[in-house]
Amino acid sequence: MQSALPTTTAFDSLRLDAVPDQEALRRAYDAQPSEAAVRKQMTELTEQTRRLIGCASLVFVASVDAHGNADVSPRGGPAGFVAVLDSRTLAIPDATGNKRLDTLQNVVETGRAGLLFVIPGRTTTLRVNGRACVSTRPDLLSQLTPVGKPPASALVVGIDEVYPHCPKALLRGAAWKPDQWLSPDAQPTSAEVTLAQLRMPGLTIADIEQTEADALKYRYE
Repeated sequence: MQSALPTTTAFDSLRLDAVPDQEALRRAYDAQPSEAAVRKQMTELTEQTRRLIGCASLVFVASVDAHGNADVSPRGGPAGFVAVLDSRTLAIPDATGNKRLDTLQNVVETGRAGLLFVIPGRTTTLRVNGRACVSTRPDLLSQLTPVGKPPASALVVGIDEVYPHCPKALLRGAAWKPDQWLSPDAQPTSAEVTLAQLRMPGLTIADIEQTEADALKYRYE
């Protein structure tokens, strides 16, 4: 049985004296962004940022619903699975997954999305923010690289902002340095995490591991 939720959390305490406005936030950092940090934000893709997107096999998609509830979800595929339709438009095929459709429902509600492209082995990431919609047009879907099953829809992003991030975050996190990764037995397995989340009497680790194995085995059907 799920334990009762606490009546107060650390957040409730910390927000009482949280930074109240942007002016106070700037005072805490005692600095303005450098000219280069401002200038490298663009409203369309360059040849170089097109190439980065073409090398990316992973993109994180941020969205928000009409009530301000935020979500970030990963999308993956072979390098180049995100299509560059023109210098200000991208299309991401949606691989059928758990059918929650959290991201797509948010985009339908608010028409906005944020993307963060990641390239394995590279410490550069690329941020793209803009208007968004969900398309089921056959002529568009036929252009997209398959990611498992043929996409039922595509997330289309009209670019308002393109910003290449410096590599510090991935360097600090040692993302591509296996010698600094935690050993597998230092972290819960996917099945263990799922079992704790589901809280279903009679469900076992073995049951979930079999379900995960089947999902991977039949992911292209």
